[in-house]
This record gives sequence, C-alpha cells and structure tokens, in this order.
Amino acid sequence: MKAEIIAVGTELLLGQVVNTNATFLSEKLADMGIEVYFHTIVGDNPKRLEELLQLADSRSELILLCGGLGPTDDDLTKNVLAEHVGVPLVQNEAGLAALNAFFTQRQSTMTPNNLRQIETLQDGIPLPNRTGLAIGCLYKGTKNNYILLPGPPNELQPMFLEQARPLLEKEFPTTEKLTSRVLRFFGIGESKLVTDLAEMIEQQTNPTIAPYAKPNEVTLRITAKTEDEDSANALLDQTETEILAKVGEFFYGYGEENSLVEVVVELLKKEKRTITAAESLTAGEFQATLGTISGVSEVFPGGFVTYSKATKINFLGLDSERLEQTGVVSEDCAKEMAEAALRLAETDYALSFTGVAGPDELEGQPKGTVYIGLAQKNGPTVVTENHFTRDRSYVRHSSVMKGLDMLRRAILNKN
Repeated sequence: MKAEIIAVGTELLLGQVVNTNATFLSEKLADMGIEVYFHTIVGDNPKRLEELLQLADSRSELILLCGGLGPTDDDLTKNVLAEHVGVPLVQNEAGLAALNAFFTQRQSTMTPNNLRQIETLQDGIPLPNRTGLAIGCLYKGTKNNYILLPGPPNELQPMFLEQARPLLEKEFPTTEKLTSRVLRFFGIGESKLVTDLAEMIEQQTNPTIAPYAKPNEVTLRITAKTEDEDSANALLDQTETEILAKVGEFFYGYGEENSLVEVVVELLKKEKRTITAAESLTAGEFQATLGTISGVSEVFPGGFVTYSKATKINFLGLDSERLEQTGVVSEDCAKEMAEAALRLAETDYALSFTGVAGPDELEGQPKGTVYIGLAQKNGPTVVTENHFTRDRSYVRHSSVMKGLDMLRRAILNKN
C-alpha cells in the first residue's frame, strides 16, 4: 500500500510550527509495512486542499490528513474531505458525550462551534480522541482510503497508536513488515562513508542502506522487509557485518537517540572508570555535555574551566615561563593541562581542550586549530592536533565530539 501524508495548516507554511507529525507517522507506518511516498503541507485554503486531494488520489492508496479538525472557521479539513468523497458529516454520539462532559467539568458554557469537533464522515469509522476533543476518522472509499487526525502531536500520536493503527492492521493486513537498525559513526564524513560503501549501496535490494549526515557524525539506517522479525534480524546482521568490515573503525553505537556521550558514560560506568577535564576554548562545554546524562556523577566528580592563561597557571599549576615559551595553543599546553587535571582530580582519565574557536586567530594559529589531550592513570598521555572548520560554535562542538571519541577508544583499548 502506498501512503501519503498531508499536513493542513497555514502556521506550518509560515514556519511557526514544525511538522513533527509527518516524521512520527512515517516511522510508524514503515513499521507496519506501509510505505510513505509523499509528504505535503497545505494552508487553510479549501480550494488548494481539494486540488491536493485530487493529486493524492492519483498516486496513493492511503491518504492521512493531519490538522484542521478544530472548532474555528479555518478548521476545514473534514468539510473539504466530505465534499471530496461525496458524503455528509454527522455528529458522533460518543464524541458529543465527551464534549458535554468536558464543559460540565470546567463549569463553562460550550459555544456552538465546538460541535464541529465531533463531526465525522458518514459511513466512516470514528477515532476517539483520548487527549483532546476533535474526533478523527477512517474512511474507506472505493479506491482510496483516508484517515483524519488532529494536528497537535499530543492528540495525534495516541489517536494513531491506540485507534488508527489497530484499524489499519485489521482492515489492510500485510504479511511484510519493515524492520530498521540505525548504526552511528564518528570520525568519517558522509562522502567518505558512502564512497567506502559504494558497491553495497549500489547493489542494495533487501535490506536497503540509507546514510544520513548529522552534526559531526553520520548514521546509516539499514531496513529489511520480511514477514517475521527473526528473518529481518538475520538480514540486518549480515548487512551490518559487511558494513563494519569496511568502516567498523568509526562505528560507535546504535539507535536514533543513543548519542556518543551516552555511549561513553555507559562505558565508564561499566568499566568503573572516572573522567575529568580541563577546558579552555570549549569553556566547559565538554563537562556540560557529560552533565546531560543521568547518573554521570558516578564517573565524573568535576573538572576545570581554565579559559585564560592566568587560570591555567592558578587552577592547574601550569608553569608560567613554559607557557610563555610554548603558547596556550600548543601540544605541550594540552599535555600539561590534561596531566594536571588528572593529578588534581585523581581520576582514571582526563581530557584537555585548548585552541582557537575563532573568529580571529590566536598566537599565529588560524581559527579551528585545536589540541586535545588525553591523560590516563595507567597509560601514556596522547595529544591530537585538529583543524576544524565552520563557525565558532561548530569548532567547539567538534572539539567535544572528538574528545568523547578519544575517550571511548581509550576505554575500549584497555579491555
């Protein structure tokens, strides 16, 4: 079944609201084996919505409309669809009861326009709204099928999961399901990753391989179409093994949400190791990133922000004469900062960040020049020289990500 998602609302076209509903619905439909071919946004205009419905009818079998089910005059989705398919709108009794109960509980008078929210298409299947008032609907036409969903995500998501999805599975059963796995990579750009995997990508059939570039990392979504989960996992395992044989050096984890800092903190917890940091150009961003993870206090007792030369001397005890000779943007400074932080915090690892975030150069070094040091309780101190691009914020973020990856590799190499 080919599906299409139409988001209705002028606020979406103006950029006042982000269309997160399309992302949510596409993911859930894919899990059911229903492929979404088109995403479209249309304003609160009946003529343009009708034109779009005619186009959707010509190319899709399942059309999901999101938004425009409310009580105001610009909430026109149901009216346009009812006219499009040639059926009247009727009041839903359960929805009317819920509407009356809502206003009774609030001890307020219901205005007549609220009755628009509990209208559904005649012969359609009503979709109750557990978190709101607007009733949804599944309407099965002779050729095309339509689902009406409210616009607010806190109403749309439970309505789809609890009402629409079970109905779709019952009314349009499919033997094939889509199962996806997301692989995450750091230290390799999208163009290089795609080049290294070019043969696999060109020859892909089932599973498919889709790369996505994110700030300072790349993800690969591999998707298998099978009739059961065991078969899907077998295909995904085989494809993953082939991918990691080529670019496994840069692989660090799985999933959409499993970020590099989460992976590193979990590794530290698992190995019962601790980390501190001494930050110059990043001004505490590395430590703040650690602080986003619940329970990080188990592995992170605290650290140092030494932005100026004076604080490097006073907080970390760096030698002022040596700093004058080597400069703060140097391998030597990064090494001294990391080792001083390790000694003072008495941790297993210490990272240091020093360099030029920009926009101007410093000590004759161009912006984007960053030295990152990693001191280890029972190992040598390693310093990397990096040359990051783009603006000041991106240089700082790149530095933090590189530091996390250095730490991740160090922990894994200890095992």
